[in-house]
Amino acid sequence: MPNWVTPDILTILGLIASIIICVFYFLTNYNWNFIWIVNLGFLLNWFGDSLDGTLARYRKIERPKYGFFVDHIADIFAQFLIALGVGLSPYMRFDFALYAVMGYLMLEMLTHITTYVCGIFRISYGKIGPTEVRVVIILINTLVYYMNNPKLKIWFLQLTLFDLLAFIIGTLFIIGFLIFSIKQIRILAIEDPPKNSKINR
Repeated sequence: MPNWVTPDILTILGLIASIIICVFYFLTNYNWNFIWIVNLGFLLNWFGDSLDGTLARYRKIERPKYGFFVDHIADIFAQFLIALGVGLSPYMRFDFALYAVMGYLMLEMLTHITTYVCGIFRISYGKIGPTEVRVVIILINTLVYYMNNPKLKIWFLQLTLFDLLAFIIGTLFIIGFLIFSIKQIRILAIEDPPKNSKINR
């Protein structure tokens, strides 16, 4: 990596990529071929977001508090932009986009709470982390492009394939949140038992 490329520049690249994703998801209302620029945006977002911390550690210029704060603020804003973009696209209903991103943010909040309480930063759940999520989204984008995002009637709902996949993924996020939360609660109940007859929190 050239010396002029800093961790902050990579973080900014990830944010710019999120803006590209948002804008070109919206522009698929006018031309579906813009979905390929969306996929490129996800690759750029992965490159910037995955390497900023790695580069800081490699160069031994870590700033633990600053880096942790900036990196995760950028991640949250990126997730907002991605959900906004896909929700405004013809691919997915806005409420389904919000449902999927809420499930993802629940897992992210679990990560931060676990980091604070246990001092363990866990970025993946069930071997699924941000990189795998990006890959899945790129694959879904490609699938619905070639399938012309078919409409499905499920009971009284008229959904697109993208809507259905977003609902399934969002539900899996929420189920994962519940499973890993309960598991961590059980561990903490043993590690941090009540000091007396009254349960102290």
